[in-house]
Amino acid sequence: MQEIFEILKKDNYWFKDTQKRVGFRRDFYLKKIETTMGNKLIKVLVGQRRVGKSFLLRQIIERLLNSDVKGKNIFYLNKELIDYDEVRDYKDLNKLIKIYLKEMKPKGKVYYFLDEVQEIDGWQKIVNSLAQDHRQSNEVFISGSNSKMLSGELATYLTGRYISFEIFPFSYSEYLKYFQLKNTKKNLINFIQNTGLPEILLVEDEEFKRNYLQSLKDAILLKDIAGRYQIRHVKILERIMDYISDNIGNIFSVDKVSNFLRTKKYKISNNTISSYLKYLSETFLIYEIQRYDLKGKNILDSGKKYYLNDLAFRNFIFSKFDAGLGKHLENIVFLSLRRGGWKVNVGKFDNLEIDFVAEKAGEVKYIQVAYSVADEKVAEREFGNLEKIKDDYEKIVLSLDDVSFGNRNGIKHLEIWKWLARKI
Repeated sequence: MQEIFEILKKDNYWFKDTQKRVGFRRDFYLKKIETTMGNKLIKVLVGQRRVGKSFLLRQIIERLLNSDVKGKNIFYLNKELIDYDEVRDYKDLNKLIKIYLKEMKPKGKVYYFLDEVQEIDGWQKIVNSLAQDHRQSNEVFISGSNSKMLSGELATYLTGRYISFEIFPFSYSEYLKYFQLKNTKKNLINFIQNTGLPEILLVEDEEFKRNYLQSLKDAILLKDIAGRYQIRHVKILERIMDYISDNIGNIFSVDKVSNFLRTKKYKISNNTISSYLKYLSETFLIYEIQRYDLKGKNILDSGKKYYLNDLAFRNFIFSKFDAGLGKHLENIVFLSLRRGGWKVNVGKFDNLEIDFVAEKAGEVKYIQVAYSVADEKVAEREFGNLEKIKDDYEKIVLSLDDVSFGNRNGIKHLEIWKWLARKI
């Protein structure tokens, strides 16, 4: 581990001349994280690979340094770097930390930042030990690219000892701020046609973007899913992702996926398809949302919707942009709601569908998303579905129309780019 420690010196903040790229400051997340600091709770950043978790960790470190925390009191390890392949399990990491403490001799509180921690076998043991060490004042920050960290490992080993933050690709408002753009319909369309992944936002060459996204997709499918679950048929995973990309926002079942795979000459059980969908969700490539019966007040077992974590996968790899702008708009609205901490379901009211039923802290919103409501038949459908719901919760119709058509029976109509720009 001594050789690894020498490499670690280059990636840490122990010497005054050490500088690291911190990238575009994502104040929404930084403010949320900062309000939880100063205690023994483990701070957990989760999200798809390449959404900017490492930059956020470095931004937190930068703020600590600016608040007079000494560099040698910060330990940072990015397990995604090949230099640290030899740090295979929690015992290896413990040895490395002991060398750090012996060599650097930090006085007072120590801050540990462990990036892509799921790559270390038994990481829960060392994280829990650091956070709960009563002999030393520590604060621990970790990041990971698998939601099972929350539903499985963290919930089992660190019950009540952590707080999590889901990190998304750039939102529309972050995109505007990043490029210093005005909020216009044209810029929203450009954003939808592009990507929210920070590393390739400035890249104009589409072939480069395609290669980058192909590499990212391969890393997630091959390493995070196939490697973890010993899956041999990676092509089937790709075909399922292809199907979801072509059907974002559509209600479908496992049977429909099975029928699609048969057209591609693949035979696979429904149970396996369900498992593959779960794995894709765990790595944040896709999001599954359920249907909620607004009359019966219960979740329905039949039919679900899926949305993408970033539309770049549809735009540059799996599908074509011209397959339906309305569904792209739905995807963007869904992600905006999730970023804001809303629990999102599809609403069912008799035989009618409500695109999104969003709930948070006792507040409920009903949202319909359409390309345009200028046509009276479309307006009747979008507003009419919401008018059937006889409660006092907020009801909104979002569209890409150039102007707002005002309110109809208490239902707001808003231009979607203006609504999105008010969100994170």
